Amino acid sequence: MAKVVTFGELMMRIQPADYYRFVQADTMTTTFGGSEANVAVSLANFGHDSCYVSKLPSHEIGQAALNSLRRYGVNTSFILRGGERLGIYFNERGASQRPSKCIYDRKGSSIQTAMPDEFDWKKILAGASWLHLSGITPALGDNMIQACKDAVSEAKKNNIPVSFDINYRSKLWSREKAGEVLSELCRNVDVCISNEEDAYDVFGIKSEGSDTETGNLNNDGYLYVAKALKEKFGFKKVAVTLRSSHDANRNTWQALLYSDQNDFAFSRSYELYVVDRLGGGDSFSAGLIHSLLKGMNTKDAVEWATAASALKHSIIGDVNLVSEAEVSSLAHGNATGRIQR
Repeated sequence: MAKVVTFGELMMRIQPADYYRFVQADTMTTTFGGSEANVAVSLANFGHDSCYVSKLPSHEIGQAALNSLRRYGVNTSFILRGGERLGIYFNERGASQRPSKCIYDRKGSSIQTAMPDEFDWKKILAGASWLHLSGITPALGDNMIQACKDAVSEAKKNNIPVSFDINYRSKLWSREKAGEVLSELCRNVDVCISNEEDAYDVFGIKSEGSDTETGNLNNDGYLYVAKALKEKFGFKKVAVTLRSSHDANRNTWQALLYSDQNDFAFSRSYELYVVDRLGGGDSFSAGLIHSLLKGMNTKDAVEWATAASALKHSIIGDVNLVSEAEVSSLAHGNATGRIQR
């Protein structure tokens, strides 16, 4: 299988058990996750040489975070050690009409304070078949903006395809700064992954006639978004994920993959009972990378990626712990959830 490199921040997730609120919980559980790390775990589960790049503190908590990736077969040899701390986020699971809530405590983390020249991208990307980044990493600071630029530049020198998930986080940076930085980065990206909110927040590209709160999704509007993104940046492919939330537990999930006006496809639409929605977009990114590396056509690729992300919503934690065979089964229509014996 292919060597795929992802780059970002790995964080500790602290969460009350079950559906307890922060103010009533006596104990909390810890797991680890982060957008690009979640992609790396999925790709390792699909059989790829999945290499994750980051920086973690040298103490035992940093080691625990590192071990959380190793247990799933992720190549951690390019993770730097040092710095003061591991970023944390607290998650409270929503239910019914009460939404989930995330509180971040990541300022001064090891990756946030790392310097661009600490990452030897020539060595890291040697033999790679793909590089994946998201908009979260450059949002961590000017040093990470430069590190992402260096990674993309080295990938382009070696004709390594680059995918980029817009992943706008308003708590990390402004729309204006995100638009400025990501506009420059995206000009060297091959595959863009976005949703309707990020396309509008960062680039001002809006899907007319859609309302994700009411569940009114206008496919023509999403085609417009994909086409506008491609025309603006010259992407080879644009993927747009389409989510409508009926409540915290019931979502509709679909996606579009667009190459040009003669080569695009929408996936089937899934009605999801959400166990844990965090990492849903990351599992789509991993599924799309896998399907494109396998040479699937547009329709099969978007079906496969959407099936992978649909399954993620049934799994507690950030990472998508499903196999290639399980995703293929759902992508080919086996959606009954009947017990396997």
